[in-house]
Amino acid sequence: MLRDKVIEFFVELDDFHREFASQLKNRPCLQDSPVKRRNRKGKMSDSEMTGIYLLFHFGQFTNFKNFYLHYVKRHLGDLFPDLVSYERFNARQERILVPLMLYLKYRGLGKSRGINYIDSTLLRVCHIKREKQHKVFKGLASKGKSTLGWFFGFKLHLIVNDRGELLSFYLTKGNVDDRNIEVMTAMTQDIFGKLFGDKGYISKALAELLFQDGVQLMTKVRKNMKEQNLSDVDAILLRKRALVESVNDELKNICKVEHTRHRSVKGFLANLVAGLAAYCFFPKKPSLNITPIETNQLSLWAA
Repeated sequence: MLRDKVIEFFVELDDFHREFASQLKNRPCLQDSPVKRRNRKGKMSDSEMTGIYLLFHFGQFTNFKNFYLHYVKRHLGDLFPDLVSYERFNARQERILVPLMLYLKYRGLGKSRGINYIDSTLLRVCHIKREKQHKVFKGLASKGKSTLGWFFGFKLHLIVNDRGELLSFYLTKGNVDDRNIEVMTAMTQDIFGKLFGDKGYISKALAELLFQDGVQLMTKVRKNMKEQNLSDVDAILLRKRALVESVNDELKNICKVEHTRHRSVKGFLANLVAGLAAYCFFPKKPSLNITPIETNQLSLWAA
């Protein structure tokens, strides 16, 4: 099964890499760098490296070093005859970051179907007690507070549709409010219809701003607020907000987008983007069983 999956990754990404390579020649800003580097072709192609990296994030393994040394080198050598050393593979990880981000943007993300869910999840980079000694993300990560307490790291903001497909994502510091106008505006550019969120997204100004762009923000109300006049369908859809929380759970526990052993910012970003890309390949995602009927309403069955 894993051999078939890594072949699927390689074929899909190799086709995209060929298209990306032709575009890269017309983007000098991506190639220019103040540090001169040798532009020698490596033994392994970027498609091969990306396929192996996505296979790790597909959920069967927990430690990349053991995965590469004890599984890839022993069992996938016939598929990848030019495997490099583990140290060399890590050194070249940053090369696959930009192609993976472009793949997510143009092929990996789904499309809005009018029913969307938004949520954020924390990404710790170290224990909160070691925040002052932490050096890798100094000046980038920040201290924040969630329902689970204080943490030091980042926030990953996600929007998914009713099929559990990723529509948009945004990475911010840990102290950024979920209702941040800049973040919400950027994430909802290609979204339409209804957007369901938790109480952390309650904001009259934000709701009015999104409504002008064709997005209706719906949240539960606090105890000191008036009840909303929601239709039966909207009330049911709002109760299904656990869908996006299930996506967050799979990203963190299966795709491993969060761990505290990063030694560079580029390694952290490559790990995050690879986890998001691996999730896009999941054959079965958390979803709602929704069937449209002729009256332009929705018939919702148990998810």
